[in-house]
Amino acid sequence: MKTIADYLDEEILALVEKPAQYIGGELNSYHKEWDKARCKMVFCFPDFYEIGMSHLGLRLLYEAVNREEDLLMERSFAVMPDMEELLRSHNLPLFSWESRSSLKDFDIVGFTLQYELSYTNVLNMLNLAKIPLFSEARCLSWKNPLVIAGGPCAYNAEPLAEFIDLFTLGEGEESLPELMRLLAGFKAKGGLKTDFLKEAAKIPGIYVPSLYQISYDKKGQVAAFVSEEGAPVPVVKRVIEDFDSSVFPDKCLLPFTGIVHDRMMLEIMRGCTRGCRFCQAGMIYRPV
Repeated sequence: MKTIADYLDEEILALVEKPAQYIGGELNSYHKEWDKARCKMVFCFPDFYEIGMSHLGLRLLYEAVNREEDLLMERSFAVMPDMEELLRSHNLPLFSWESRSSLKDFDIVGFTLQYELSYTNVLNMLNLAKIPLFSEARCLSWKNPLVIAGGPCAYNAEPLAEFIDLFTLGEGEESLPELMRLLAGFKAKGGLKTDFLKEAAKIPGIYVPSLYQISYDKKGQVAAFVSEEGAPVPVVKRVIEDFDSSVFPDKCLLPFTGIVHDRMMLEIMRGCTRGCRFCQAGMIYRPV
């Protein structure tokens, strides 16, 4: 029986534009033993490879998770129209770059929300992965992966709240491994997904939309925000307080193709001392 990798190598990659963006195996990428990981996550960037591989946050979280021996993170990106057409015509799901596994085979499918225009790509990637779009359709069973989202646009979570099981607010280098270990423990014990979400909401920086009732006024603005099951109000973002001990990759992923920011990145600070009201980063990445 042919695997996703077989179809890609034998029938698909020769027919698409920039096939090098889909092959994986880049220098300094992680290739861990699937069966030894207690929890498996795929980091999904809802835009093309050349944009996603320019994102420093991907590299930070990729390193933060994969340096843990019992955790695994692979990558996936939105595919170009020619690749999407071929995947659909061959009835193949969206896959991860490292092991070419179906996204549905992971414990967690995580999206980064960098800009609002990518929201439709989030839904299209879920559809291409053959994962039900609405969280309500996934909430009772572990048959489907946990779908999460983070990034700067997660601070305004409600536009995607019906599709995402939980949001991670703030910096994820600490909260994401913590969440993955909690999930691994629940699945090992056969715990219910609904019970897991209640426990996950206790982790600082985790927002679980299904645990809150939100009502709106006639202008469409939030009138009331009421929590259920003891979920916190407000949900406080996660902040790394000691950058001297924070994660930064010693060896960066080296893409096979040219990318938008085709250069090495070093992080010397987060946030901005000015805090201009019109600047997203200056407002949400506080304190500096």
